[in-house]
Amino acid sequence: MDQVLGQVLRNAVWERLDMLSDLATRADAQSLVSVARSELPRLTEAWRSMLQAHDPDERGDCPICSTRWHRCKAPCSVWQVAHEHLVAGGLAPQQTATSAEQRHARRPGAVLPGQTRRPPQPSPAETTGRHALVASRAVTA
Repeated sequence: MDQVLGQVLRNAVWERLDMLSDLATRADAQSLVSVARSELPRLTEAWRSMLQAHDPDERGDCPICSTRWHRCKAPCSVWQVAHEHLVAGGLAPQQTATSAEQRHARRPGAVLPGQTRRPPQPSPAETTGRHALVASRAVTA
């Protein structure tokens, strides 16, 4: 049951991010201002919460990414991604991949160009129901 609930949660988040990306690229200026006013505070608070959870402990380890047997020194991958997207990303050229392509590329087990490994088959929870994975959905321009 936890796996199904986890999949529902993940799908809901992916769908929300897709919707915001679509708005950012297709909405008129007035709609963008409205969305920015409502969503930017929520997104920045989400980043803050996630980054606080990954703040290094007194030993300089990330308490979330570390395990009993493997310590993960700060900055962990969450902080590295945050820096890449929130700080350095403003200076880097933007990629032109669609949000669905970017989401697929970030999924564990996804086959990227040049790789020959096949992704695992989705579970029934990922392919059925209202919150089924949206990767099979056609992306319209």
